[in-house]
Amino acid sequence: MNPQLGFLLNASLEFLRNSNLESAELYLKQALRLEPNNPHVLRLLGVICAQRKQYLEALQYFNKSLKSFPKSALVWSNLGNVYLEMKEYGKALEAYDKSIKIDPKYEEAWSNKGNALYELKRFDEAIAHHDKALNLNPNYFQAWSNKGNALHELKRFDEAIAHHDKALNLNPNYFQAWSNKGNVLIELKQFDEAIAHFDKALSLNPCINWVYGDMLHAKMKIADWSNLDDHYVNIAKKVLLHERVAIPFSLLPINDDAGLHQQAAQIFAQEKYPENPSLGPILKLAKKEKIRIAYFSPDFRSHPVSFLTSELFEIHDRNRFEVVAFSLQKAPIGDETHERLKKGFDQFIEVDTMSDQEIAQLARELQIDIAIDLAGPTQYARTKIFSYRAAPIQVNWLGYPGTIGANFIDYIVADQTIIPQSHEEFYSEKVVRLPNTYMVDDSKRLASSKAFTKQECGLPENAFIFCCFNNDYKFNPRVLDSWSRILLSVENSILWISENNAYFRSNIAAEFERRGIRSDRIIFAKRMEMMSDHLARYSLADLFLDTHPYSAHTTALDSLKTGIPILTYIGQSFASRVVASLLNAIDMPELIASNQTEYEALAIELATNPTKLAAIKQKLIKNRLSSPLFDTPLFTRNLETAYIRMYEKYQAELPSDHIVI
Repeated sequence: MNPQLGFLLNASLEFLRNSNLESAELYLKQALRLEPNNPHVLRLLGVICAQRKQYLEALQYFNKSLKSFPKSALVWSNLGNVYLEMKEYGKALEAYDKSIKIDPKYEEAWSNKGNALYELKRFDEAIAHHDKALNLNPNYFQAWSNKGNALHELKRFDEAIAHHDKALNLNPNYFQAWSNKGNVLIELKQFDEAIAHFDKALSLNPCINWVYGDMLHAKMKIADWSNLDDHYVNIAKKVLLHERVAIPFSLLPINDDAGLHQQAAQIFAQEKYPENPSLGPILKLAKKEKIRIAYFSPDFRSHPVSFLTSELFEIHDRNRFEVVAFSLQKAPIGDETHERLKKGFDQFIEVDTMSDQEIAQLARELQIDIAIDLAGPTQYARTKIFSYRAAPIQVNWLGYPGTIGANFIDYIVADQTIIPQSHEEFYSEKVVRLPNTYMVDDSKRLASSKAFTKQECGLPENAFIFCCFNNDYKFNPRVLDSWSRILLSVENSILWISENNAYFRSNIAAEFERRGIRSDRIIFAKRMEMMSDHLARYSLADLFLDTHPYSAHTTALDSLKTGIPILTYIGQSFASRVVASLLNAIDMPELIASNQTEYEALAIELATNPTKLAAIKQKLIKNRLSSPLFDTPLFTRNLETAYIRMYEKYQAELPSDHIVI
């Protein structure tokens, strides 16, 4: 090798080891002038482009390198890594296979192929490939953690933990394994340990993707609000700088800025599921007599989304619609909701073992006209399916209270309260406004006949009972400030809240005590196995206090259905306007406050004025029977009208636009 070329290559490698891409590139460009087709120089330039996410340029350099040195297992593996980042998994597998054929003992190619198989949901095959890599190199710490990720997806959590621990034993500074193990600990509900692992990951690499948001969500799950404002401000700044810092869901409980929510969703969508044209355009078919709609969900089981939608699927007008379910996750054996749902669709397709692209292809083969995503960016979601364009019309509804932030989702189903015209700019989708509320209920979901006593629920006999059965992550310091002021103003009152988890129970009690509320005034509700029993015990409460900015959803419907008024204050984001939507639909706007001060004053007034509260309750009982909120057939007709309008626009070759029903 030319001595000068050797010097330039060695210098560039040293700069690369120190992450000085600019200096490395400068030396490599000089080397390229000496030897334009040198495969090592071309490969390293490709590596630099890949690290900068300049993937097309990286492919060019790697392909030029292979022209000079086609038997390089390293370059073929590098090429596969770029295709993996570009989410072109078939091409990635081909490149890894060529690398392995050239050098069957190249452990990185085996493990990298395992990562591609992981993305294709072929988890058992992924594990086998990581095992091959580990047989070749038992000290390959990345492969131990990658295998742990595949075990996590198979819900083999203890094995996953053991594999991440092995990676950390080999390299205690491997930040990705700290984060990966933290995610498994979340599944095991070991939230305090998960937070410690996320914190360690960030101490090793402050730029690791999504971990700030993961840690924030874990802290909210257990009401650990230490340094919460600083943590949030840091995340918000990073979102505004377009950094991959937090999944959009993690922002909803602490921030009421719909614009920030949109930006976080767009960053997440671009990174996790950018539009992918690999299946080509969908051929336009002649107008059908029946519109074929498909609902996609990982939650076709005992889950709030399915509790609300079961009757809707059953009563869709079969003269105008064919209704298909794509079940994205297996339900527990014997799950009653799952069994009911399977009977409520014309086709119920289990697709949990298929890749996102395969599911999108299947939807095309079935000629689905409208694909409805019931999950959005939530746990177990498969939003990437829609990036391939599973159907000519794609809709975001119900599962996620906000925009998905992707240009391949055409519509979001809402109502005038949820997304007024002035808020349309904060949504990447076109807004479909239903006439009453965007939320449906199952009229068959009723309270049991069991008559709970206050004693068996741990409630005092003669106290005023405020309640809130919202999820743990919806609580925050400002909510507790409000509730504490209310409790201090209403003598002989208690607050009845869900136990959620042991860490939450301990921390939330301590937070109330810091605000002057004795622990005996906070009563924790045990989890009920039967939803009908949970609904029955609502009758013991006097007034439901909503959380802000992430308001109640299913729990609000539960409260209103069982005759318990719910008090909310409306914000600017989708998540903070849901209860207001429900109250407007049941014609009880007097329970919607416009700010925190008004909310607190109204809570105190209702708790200290029995006559006024009794009148509110009487109105609620009357309106339950006559208002649109619990009229499931009416809701179904309105939603079907929206689907028909979407379909007619598509058939007329008109662009998606806002729709008002």
